[in-house]
Amino acid sequence: MQLCAPRFSRVATVIAIALTGFCLVGAASAVTTVAGMPPVVNPDNLYGEAGAGHMSPAVANALPRVYVPNLRSNDVYVIDPVTVKVVDRFHVGFSPQHVVPSWDLQTLWVANNAEGRPDGSLTPIDPKTGKPGKEIMVDDPYNIYFTPDGKEAIVVAEAHARLDFRDAHTMALKSSLEAPQCKGINHADFSIDGKYALFTCEFGGKLAKIDLVNRKVVGYLELDRKGMPQDIRVAPDGKVFYVADMMADGVYVVDGDSFTKIGFIKTGVGTHGLYPSRDGTRLYVSNRGSNLVHGPRHGKGSVSVIDFATRKVVANWPIPGGGSPDMGNVSADGKMLWLSGRFDDVVYAIDTTTGSVKSIPVGAEPHGLTVWPQPGRFSLGHTGNMR
Repeated sequence: MQLCAPRFSRVATVIAIALTGFCLVGAASAVTTVAGMPPVVNPDNLYGEAGAGHMSPAVANALPRVYVPNLRSNDVYVIDPVTVKVVDRFHVGFSPQHVVPSWDLQTLWVANNAEGRPDGSLTPIDPKTGKPGKEIMVDDPYNIYFTPDGKEAIVVAEAHARLDFRDAHTMALKSSLEAPQCKGINHADFSIDGKYALFTCEFGGKLAKIDLVNRKVVGYLELDRKGMPQDIRVAPDGKVFYVADMMADGVYVVDGDSFTKIGFIKTGVGTHGLYPSRDGTRLYVSNRGSNLVHGPRHGKGSVSVIDFATRKVVANWPIPGGGSPDMGNVSADGKMLWLSGRFDDVVYAIDTTTGSVKSIPVGAEPHGLTVWPQPGRFSLGHTGNMR
């Protein structure tokens, strides 16, 4: 094993070895992260440790699979990414929304938010076997994120405009944070140092800024009162956030530190999901093909590709015959973008070089699928916000 550069603190060195299996060599990060968060190795590309080939020892025995939660059939379909065929299917709780990798990469959590019913739950999946475990009853889990130190899960209780901080392993409730002005709180991403997160307010056209150190709402930023912000991702250098808006048919650019709107990029109809390429140079944007919450089949669905350096669209890939690309993630090698076809009951496997599409039939209304395993030292949640 190589020796760590002397400028690394003993704590940072221990964390680096524990999470990656090797010692980080080179200059120390210029970013001061919150306590317990692994160091930022490259401040110019916070996705650098989630690049192709950067697989953690924690996922060494994980089956290569794509897990697809189907919102209306209350099940998860499992796809073998090599054969591009469904190889398993199992029942979960009511209205499964997302499949979320845990911070320690040991569990995949299915968030069954029950859509107004009192029996929301989380179903754990063992990625080594691909099989579900016993569900845990949890109030309204639309989505799940994790605190940057990995100690707590942040369960997004969308219907209650609330964030529930729970034990990352047992999901026992620790505390809650109300965000009353964030109607439809659902998607989030974190600052490069882990000090704050920005959450989208789908039914209020806003963002909410959450101070994760002091556990309080800092404020709200209105993007457009008629808008419907969806997914959000931070730029590789951490300087701005990209926010998909389903009504605006494009992506807002927001300065997270000053909490101001600084730009807009037009993409396609029903802009929805955001996924960085494995090399951190491009952002794949899924355009769901409709501005409706429940859109039609065979809509004007497409995927736009934004260059992070120029903040311009450099490619646009329409779904042949129309479709509804929603949420998912990029394959471990970066060669395939996997997205649910929300209104067409399919999953799309999209070649990230050519934009060519393969469609795989699944259950009713597939939503936040995840590809597993993925590169990275830890997961901040959603369908694989890896760093």
